[in-house]
Amino acid sequence: MWAIAWPAILSNVSIPLLGLVDAAILGLLESPVYLGAVAIGASILSFLYWGFSFLRMGTTGLVARAYGARDEHKQRLILVQSIVLALVLALLVVALHRLWLGLGLALMDPGPELQPLAQSYAYIRIYSAPAVLVTYAIVGCFIGRQNTRWPMVIVLSTNLINIALDFLFIIGLDMSSDGAALATVVSEYFGCALALFALSRNLQLRGDPALYRALRDLAAYRGLLRSNRHLFVRTTCLLFSFAFFTAQSAALGTDMLAANSIMLNLLLFAAYAMDGFAFAVEALTGEAIGAGRLDNFYRAVAACSVWCAGVAFATSGLFMLGEPLLFPLFTNHGGVLATLTTYQAWLVALPLVAAASYLLDGIFIGTATTRPMMITMLFSAFVVYLPSYYLLAAAGWGNHGLWLAFLLFNGTRGLSLGAWYAWYVYRQRWLEV
Repeated sequence: MWAIAWPAILSNVSIPLLGLVDAAILGLLESPVYLGAVAIGASILSFLYWGFSFLRMGTTGLVARAYGARDEHKQRLILVQSIVLALVLALLVVALHRLWLGLGLALMDPGPELQPLAQSYAYIRIYSAPAVLVTYAIVGCFIGRQNTRWPMVIVLSTNLINIALDFLFIIGLDMSSDGAALATVVSEYFGCALALFALSRNLQLRGDPALYRALRDLAAYRGLLRSNRHLFVRTTCLLFSFAFFTAQSAALGTDMLAANSIMLNLLLFAAYAMDGFAFAVEALTGEAIGAGRLDNFYRAVAACSVWCAGVAFATSGLFMLGEPLLFPLFTNHGGVLATLTTYQAWLVALPLVAAASYLLDGIFIGTATTRPMMITMLFSAFVVYLPSYYLLAAAGWGNHGLWLAFLLFNGTRGLSLGAWYAWYVYRQRWLEV
């Protein structure tokens, strides 16, 4: 477990750290409007790109099961199918980017001060779509094969280059929010090139005529598309929930938007740390089910559960430092700092509430059992999250109501997926999925 988890944790925590560095650099500029614009633009791009993260998750689960069954041909086939699908989707994203981004900005409605900056940021970032989606597929294959070291190298290298370019473009060339976008695009293409190099070193794709015949057979894509369909709906719903949170934050004012953006980035830090064990449970449970070893399946779940809980408590303890130790690292604006302190309790509570959902996601992804993830996400978002927010807003809870609704959403995800997992255990269905 640790051989898989520690590189995943290291690479995962670097992802929100990049967002925190962006927030820290932009938060030190003369106006918080740049931080707010990037929060809006990045939220729209995250909704779009993360909506396609099923390319990573779907590839991981199917490759992990093929890895457990020791089927090398199927592993290669799933990977190449995922790359083909990634390129097709990326071309559609770029070709129709004015439609996607225009719709996103209209829904977010950032206001006249933020609108042009957020639009410019998003229009630059959209051209990294091919690099992002192809990298998703390759990283998913590596995780399914229990190799998280190459994904760690890819992510860390990408993020270090991004941070260096942030300083160059934002501070050195005074490009503000546009500089943050350009730095991300350049670093993501570097990361894709590195992923392709790693792939050439670790997986033999030549000399397999059956592979190329299968690529021309549309029926061969059926399993990947079925799994990815559920994951697409689930991930789109999750990102809608984050985008809705950001949009409601924007309606509460620039200081509230900036503070909530910083807190969300800190929560992503906790989420990505726990996802290291989710990645481990994906690879190990997928291999166990592929090999027909239910004893190894339960051992993997038990070991990863303990450590995921430990990380949740550790990050909550870190967030208790808040003011004066933690929050001043990300902004020097008095209004934003005061807002962060007011809502700090939600930041402390959320990792503890959300931990179960992250680990259970890993179990269902690893076993390629994706339909329960879709159903529980739809229930959590549209039966719990949105109704509770509107009821609390009507009662005058303001930003406290927004955070409480977000906490209920995350808690419901864990409880509903946990109930589904328990049902599969009771009915002894894990080897049948």
